[in-house]
Amino acid sequence: MQDTRALALTFEVSGLPPVKTEALSIFAAGHRQATRVHTLLQAACTAAQRTGWTPLTGPVEVDLTLRCPPGHRTSDASSLLGGVCAVLQDKKRVATIGLAHLGVLVDVALWSDDRQIRRLSYVEEPAEEFSYLVRVSAVPTMV
Repeated sequence: MQDTRALALTFEVSGLPPVKTEALSIFAAGHRQATRVHTLLQAACTAAQRTGWTPLTGPVEVDLTLRCPPGHRTSDASSLLGGVCAVLQDKKRVATIGLAHLGVLVDVALWSDDRQIRRLSYVEEPAEEFSYLVRVSAVPTMV
């Protein structure tokens, strides 16, 4: 039987992505990245529901395109990728903090674990307003 799950998911989010720059989990209640985390989770949830996406269990590729006004500095690429990837993996592994404040969004996961990531890309494009595009895709398994 052929697997009919979507193998790529692309969605756009208004504003800036969450940034992972400190030891404190970005999932902690009241964290300064909480609004960005919630916005990303909501956008991912909407896209996943629209397409019937199920979390990938094999190798993953993540592409992040940041759209920002020219001359505006953002966080560095690794902090942005780290934040986006932390949010989009399965959060149930984060057992050391409570996640009840995320509500149903705690279940939003596009892949199981960051160890699945085999390819990452980051691009900045000029735009009038901050937004970003996330693309997650399965990487074909080489035999």
